[in-house]
Amino acid sequence: MDIFEVENCLNTMSVIVDKREQPGERADKRYSGFNIPYSRATLNYGDYTYNAVLPDGTPIYDESKTVFPKVVVERKMDLDELANCFTLKQDKECKALKLRNRFEREFYRATQNGARCYLLIEDSNFEKLLNHRYNSKFSPKAFFASLMAWQARYDLHVVFCQKELTGKIIKEILYRELKERLENGEYDNGVV
Repeated sequence: MDIFEVENCLNTMSVIVDKREQPGERADKRYSGFNIPYSRATLNYGDYTYNAVLPDGTPIYDESKTVFPKVVVERKMDLDELANCFTLKQDKECKALKLRNRFEREFYRATQNGARCYLLIEDSNFEKLLNHRYNSKFSPKAFFASLMAWQARYDLHVVFCQKELTGKIIKEILYRELKERLENGEYDNGVV
């Protein structure tokens, strides 16, 4: 793909939002931060990925089918939501255990498909995590260890941001990933 074809593809980029993402005012603000079109489809893992039209006129992903993206952003609204995904506290219905297993299966599926995963955590940073500035009783030491282990296990890239910047950061991550993949010829044959 030459430089002009890459540029043309990038100009058609859109964001695919997983259908399971909850709608609402906060989501609408996030989506407006993309500043490019977005659509909703079923992602096999993750919350967001890119789509674009290739030089032959076909989109990278057929959004009418389940999408198995090569790059995803998994978003958590804060450290407490993430802590719920890491902890194994059991209750009558084992909800926490089910949540952790589902969260881990999602990253496992992404890894098996060779996907690059970004974990974007809003309104958080390592200082808040290490100094227990969150509501969960999950100890900072165990929390940090879990996060570091998942980074190693799933080649996970952790990004912290303010919720007001989430849409812009998601779009920028996906744009840079798509640009690199186009320039490296990953989509030259139209095969995903």
